[in-house]
Amino acid sequence: MRLYSNKSSFSHDEMPVLGVLVANLGTPDEPTTNALRRYLREFLGDPRVIEIPKWRWWPILFGLVLRTRPPKSAAAYQQVWREDGSPLLKIGERQVEGIQRRLQELADAGPFAVELGMRYGNPSISAALRRLREAGAQRILVLPLYPQYSATTTGSTFDAVAKELMRWRWVPELRMIGQYHDDPGYLDALVASIRQHWAENGRGERLLFSFHGMPQRYLLNGDPYYCQCHKTARLLAERLELPAGSWDICFQSRFGKEEWLKPYTDETVITLAREHGVKHVDVVCPGFSADCLETLEEIAEENREYFEENGGERLSYIPALNCRQDHIDALVRIILHHAQGWPEARLGRDWDQEQERLRASAQRAKQMGAES
Repeated sequence: MRLYSNKSSFSHDEMPVLGVLVANLGTPDEPTTNALRRYLREFLGDPRVIEIPKWRWWPILFGLVLRTRPPKSAAAYQQVWREDGSPLLKIGERQVEGIQRRLQELADAGPFAVELGMRYGNPSISAALRRLREAGAQRILVLPLYPQYSATTTGSTFDAVAKELMRWRWVPELRMIGQYHDDPGYLDALVASIRQHWAENGRGERLLFSFHGMPQRYLLNGDPYYCQCHKTARLLAERLELPAGSWDICFQSRFGKEEWLKPYTDETVITLAREHGVKHVDVVCPGFSADCLETLEEIAEENREYFEENGGERLSYIPALNCRQDHIDALVRIILHHAQGWPEARLGRDWDQEQERLRASAQRAKQMGAES
């Protein structure tokens, strides 16, 4: 028999809250081999990430990958780990604080509760959803911080949300944001960050838009990620008024031996330096909402070394949007847009009237209880 969970207490006169789950990929608890083994077990054990039947993949995962990869990954994480912990986690916490603060500043909007949940590792999506339930959220909006949709990221986030809600007695109203790869606010924030970087650090001969890669067969099986990456890059190039030949799109972080989305970032920077004589290249990663191992170590360090070893002089990494105010504002606008029609997202007198209606209903309930 299934035992469904519920919040610790409930009162019929409590005001409803609109919960916002801000989700990202995740991070190990610490940069150690044991912590990486736990994290990679969860990550690479996700069938959305590795679309290989378990009977074929699990012997490889447990017999080889989890024996050899954790020490290497731990060493890489140690290069980017900060005194206060994982950069992805700490940036995510500040992003959530910024979103919560900005929503509260919109005095006409109703009550919101915002929580951070990681698909892999801690704080988990399940824990974040439970905190929203305890805060009184009867409606929940899920915002995965992946501008471009992929089954491996956004799709997997939705799986984790559904898996948790299957255990709840009172399932909240639910909305999920699938992508925002062409959202004007997101694009404008990226353009502003690129221009600011150029103003402060000089401008390279070529601008690379580097996105996280995935196996080519995922695209052929219908995943829209590749197309959305190209659209994001094209829209950014248009806004920046970049001439043809001054920018490229590429894909990083490939894993395993099968063909992934091309061109590969590492091969691109080597070719630019070795065959085209490019001395200064800028790299921005529009698919990453927060700096993490893949940007701080893979791009800013590893690919910089590839570029310099092959004749380049300077690879300049343009930081992710992280906690920039224009990024936070863009995310808040996306949240409010997708929350339209829900009472807490009503503005001005509409929300005042909704509060009065709820108070009157709660008062009548109390009176009926006293009379009975």
